[in-house]
Amino acid sequence: MSKLLMNLRNVPDDEADDVRAMLDAQRIAFYETRPSIWGISAGGIWVMEDAAYADARRAMDEYQQQRAARARAEYAAAKLAGTAETFFTLLRADPARVVMSLLGILFALGLVTIPFFLLRG
Repeated sequence: MSKLLMNLRNVPDDEADDVRAMLDAQRIAFYETRPSIWGISAGGIWVMEDAAYADARRAMDEYQQQRAARARAEYAAAKLAGTAETFFTLLRADPARVVMSLLGILFALGLVTIPFFLLRG
């Protein structure tokens, strides 16, 4: 029976491509399901054989450790170079998105605190 190796929700294309290449290189049989039209299912990469799942999981864990180390190194280099994304660079690049996000947060906080103020009296 097939087992889900990787859910593809919010996974960048390069990461999914790397995982496919890793499985191909290790000759692990897999198939991929695509996301549903309505967004209920995100799709995934499935290992076909139960016996190969342990090997695929081990390879996946190793890949994720390497990717995390690479991402941390890239972020540290960008931070050192002064090119890392900050709140102010994001505000400068897309002020409408930042303002709308802050208004949404304030609205949510307001909704959460309304019962406190109503029940206080």
